[in-house]
Amino acid sequence: MSSILDTYDRKSISFVRGEGAFLYTEKEEKYLDWIGGIAVNILGHSYPGVVQAIQEQSKKLMHVSNAVIIKEAESLAKRITDNTFADKVFFTNSGTESVEGAIKIVRRYFHTIGKPEKNRIVSFSGSFHGRSLAALFLANNKSHTEGFGPKVEGFDQVPFGDHEALKKAINKNTAAIICEPIQGEGGVKVVPDYCLKGLREICDEHGILLIFDSIQVSFRTGTLLGFENSGISPDLCCVAKGFGNGFPIGAILLTNEVAKGMTHGSHGTTFGNNLLACAAAHAVLDVVLAKGFFEEVKTKGEYFDKELKKLKDSFPNIIEEVRGINFIKGLKLKVDTNDFMSKLMKNKLLVVKAAENCIRLFPSLLSTTDELDMGIKIIKKTCEEMS
Repeated sequence: MSSILDTYDRKSISFVRGEGAFLYTEKEEKYLDWIGGIAVNILGHSYPGVVQAIQEQSKKLMHVSNAVIIKEAESLAKRITDNTFADKVFFTNSGTESVEGAIKIVRRYFHTIGKPEKNRIVSFSGSFHGRSLAALFLANNKSHTEGFGPKVEGFDQVPFGDHEALKKAINKNTAAIICEPIQGEGGVKVVPDYCLKGLREICDEHGILLIFDSIQVSFRTGTLLGFENSGISPDLCCVAKGFGNGFPIGAILLTNEVAKGMTHGSHGTTFGNNLLACAAAHAVLDVVLAKGFFEEVKTKGEYFDKELKKLKDSFPNIIEEVRGINFIKGLKLKVDTNDFMSKLMKNKLLVVKAAENCIRLFPSLLSTTDELDMGIKIIKKTCEEMS
């Protein structure tokens, strides 16, 4: 019996090493990995630049207190602010911590400007913002909150895509709206650019803040944070996952205006800003900020989308809908999702489940067209078996 707390329904398989798009078992069985650590390994497994950066930093210094200046964190924050809407960055260790920190920052901001009654945040049904208590009740998924009462207050939720319900939910106590540009856990549901613009307009009209949860979507749409094509920006943005390509790191990105409430002692973290995480993130940015990188992601993403839609057309009784953008894709199925995923795994393709009878596909951004074709062929074979 395992000594690990039994909170995951784990498959009876384990891997000893990874290389690029593939994972290998002890028996050297090779699997194409489209889980990617759940949208984490954007450059694939054991990417040499990230490995080398971590190794080199580990020989010099791994951790110091936040009571001193950490130049590696300073340079990473500057690199992020130079390439995004943000003026300030607070580093965390995970997406959940980024969301928790954003909740605190929003409340602190309105307290600072003399409006402490503005302390509620509006979210959307189907959202996922992490597993801490506040994040659970922010997303308000009943299967996640059951047994964890009493309810954490301060959150209101409206149906996904219901503009009228959103307008009605905003009142004198509303401080912010939080939105995933693409709902991942909720079924790979894209929020159209015009809706993102609409959220910005609503927030500006009511004097409230806009938070984007880009934890899962960052990099994968062919932009850094997943919303840039909308032409608008939020007041805060939560990130994590792909920024470390497997090494834990998250961050809250925010404007100077919102940051002014966060003074000495108002928030903290022991391991945020740690030097190994900063080294990993610098190595990731070396790749994704290179000239032409995101253009190539978009080109391959369009090819990926076209091939997936061919499968849908060939197997209309199996695949109902192709969702998502570029390298954050979902297949809404007409068959049992668990059964389909099990057959994919037997055929050596790993995928992860989402709501609305969807499977999520997270290939490495460095995937070749041959590797994408390999996955497409496995899905085709599985559809044929289920037909």
